[in-house]
Amino acid sequence: MQAIILIGIQGTGKSTFFKERFFDTHVRISLDLLKTRNRERMVLEACLRSGQEFVVDNTNPTIEKRKRYIVPAKAANFEVVGYYFELSVPDALERNRKRPQEQRIPEKGILATYHRLQIPSSNEGFDKLDRVKIDAQGLFKVEERSDEVR
Repeated sequence: MQAIILIGIQGTGKSTFFKERFFDTHVRISLDLLKTRNRERMVLEACLRSGQEFVVDNTNPTIEKRKRYIVPAKAANFEVVGYYFELSVPDALERNRKRPQEQRIPEKGILATYHRLQIPSSNEGFDKLDRVKIDAQGLFKVEERSDEVR
């Protein structure tokens, strides 16, 4: 059983990555979709109780925010995998500008998330922690790592 936590500022491709890699196999837990923490908690608990693999598709910028998923997933014997989306702020802002108007995030929101971002580390409880980049062709490149992402 796998619990996947996506980490990165808005505009780095987390939701697209989910759709490309996990749409057919994992439940998507996203505050953008569920709208409240209570609903999010209910879906998370249902996945943990039923053994349903899931992806947390939020920015998850801080250790404390990631902990709310890591601790219960580990307690339910899930393998916890983190994907850290490493994209420059200018690139994230440009990707955001290319979104449909109703899906764009205000620039100050992206910058605020960037300033809160704590680089994830395997000592948070991840069983595996990978780095995701986007190449010149717009394709995701995953660098497998088991230690701290820098």
